[in-house]
Amino acid sequence: MKILVVGSGGREHALAWKLAQSPHCEQLYCAPGNGGMAQIAEIVPIEETNISMLARFAEEKKIDLTVVGPEVPLAMGIVDEFENRGLKIYGPSKKAAEIEKSKVFAKEFMKRHRIPTGRFRVADNPDQAMKILNSGEFEYPVVIKAEGLAAGKGVSVCANVKRAEDTIVEMMVKKKFGPAGERVVIEEFLRGREVSFIVITDGIRVQPLVTTMDHKAAYDGDKGPNTGGMGAISPSPFVSEQLFNQIMDEIIFPTVTRLLEEGRRFKGTLYAGLMITDDGPKVLEYNCRFGDPETQAQMLRLESDLVEVLMSVVDEDLLREEIKWSSKPSGCVVLASGGYPLKYEKGKLITGLEEVAKVPGLVIFHAGTSFVNGQFYTNGGRVLNVCASEPTLAQTMKKIYEHIPKIYFEGMFYRKDIGAVKEAR
Repeated sequence: MKILVVGSGGREHALAWKLAQSPHCEQLYCAPGNGGMAQIAEIVPIEETNISMLARFAEEKKIDLTVVGPEVPLAMGIVDEFENRGLKIYGPSKKAAEIEKSKVFAKEFMKRHRIPTGRFRVADNPDQAMKILNSGEFEYPVVIKAEGLAAGKGVSVCANVKRAEDTIVEMMVKKKFGPAGERVVIEEFLRGREVSFIVITDGIRVQPLVTTMDHKAAYDGDKGPNTGGMGAISPSPFVSEQLFNQIMDEIIFPTVTRLLEEGRRFKGTLYAGLMITDDGPKVLEYNCRFGDPETQAQMLRLESDLVEVLMSVVDEDLLREEIKWSSKPSGCVVLASGGYPLKYEKGKLITGLEEVAKVPGLVIFHAGTSFVNGQFYTNGGRVLNVCASEPTLAQTMKKIYEHIPKIYFEGMFYRKDIGAVKEAR
């Protein structure tokens, strides 16, 4: 089979790495890819948002399966375009992807179908937002979310009215997130443990992936601004079998079923960002694609053939047999550019990768890198993902942290407490 992976981050590198291991994969393309993906696939210089050009490429090369990593092309309707041309593609339709594209749609969908989530209000303009913030309806801290896609950064937890009002000005007046912040969702702050719960579905049948725990804050101790994710471990130490079943019954199955009933059959990866509260699991947000960096940790544990798994979704015949996973835990630590998730510089020389690549059991997934004249350079905020899977979580993280210092680029920083949870095993 000829396979095309759309995207350029660590998630896409991990997917490409696993797809390349399948005996079904004869030729692998990545568009636009990154420096690391160039080592295992043919790089196609087409941006992930140039849907018509990607579709033409898939037709010309007779691509048998396209796998979409990022949310933006999904929200733009890449799946609809490919399917209209008779091309096989993994991911939800534009209508189904609305569940991530629009925070307002997602919250109202949950309210409509009594899927547990936090109380919320929608504001269409700054004045309306200010009235809600000063109405006494919500206790502080309060959460403010940009309505549209903001690369995982459009969420602000505001400790008081002043911070909340400043956030409204940043999002709705100064347009910090562009059109994404033209409307906002104001919602109650949920206390508890955050969990990423990810499944694949053909719109009727559902197969859960192994659980993960993401670390979103930029700095140790969950401090600093939210990022796209600074690391992940799998399995999540906080999801018991009982909680797992509760999430499937109260959140995942109703979500898939109600989307189908509303004419939005969801085929692809459904990601529920959850808060495990004293009242049970509640949905913080939905995503319509694989997580990043959760995917990096999951792919290290996947024993089934990823091509077969994804094709079963595309063909609307999701495997009845359970997906096979390694029992060994896995971990991923993100190496980021100085200043991320705010301003950062690109083009810094990366050294030490050749030495680290020789370490047995250590896997490096590239995110924001370029490969020029035989050298790797930084080309994004999240640059590299250092991953491993060992018999215990402690051994896994020890291996990762032992070897990270061998890698260097100017301004490099990373969290030193990924997976450092007392309940973890």
